[in-house]
Amino acid sequence: MGEYPQLLNTVLDCTNARELAEFYRQLLGVRYRSGDEPPTDGTPDDADWLVLTDANGLRKLAFQQVDNLPRATWPESSGVPQQLHLDFTVPSRAELERQRQRAVVLGAVILLDRNDDPDEPLYVFADLAGHPFCIFVA
Repeated sequence: MGEYPQLLNTVLDCTNARELAEFYRQLLGVRYRSGDEPPTDGTPDDADWLVLTDANGLRKLAFQQVDNLPRATWPESSGVPQQLHLDFTVPSRAELERQRQRAVVLGAVILLDRNDDPDEPLYVFADLAGHPFCIFVA
């Protein structure tokens, strides 16, 4: 196991770490790492680094707050490239539609609609910070 580096986090830059972490927490049904939960005692939420984990504590995504982040302009070829995107799968077209509705309600914007593709139905979204992510049937 020590022969190769191990991936610990996939980190997304964002201008509001809590907002983006909360978006993905709800979308993916994951939880905050212990100590990263929003404050409940009325103190200001000044988190600039947050980690989401699965039920077993395995890190899934992290969020790093930055002062400025130009939104990716993909699928346009000029402007700001996407540089990274996340892929999520669902088992059926019905589940794809259910997850599309959930993502949009949470604030995602549809960038590409290929739900009618017979080989790989999918949607490409932009999250609240403009990062592209895909949900597709696999």
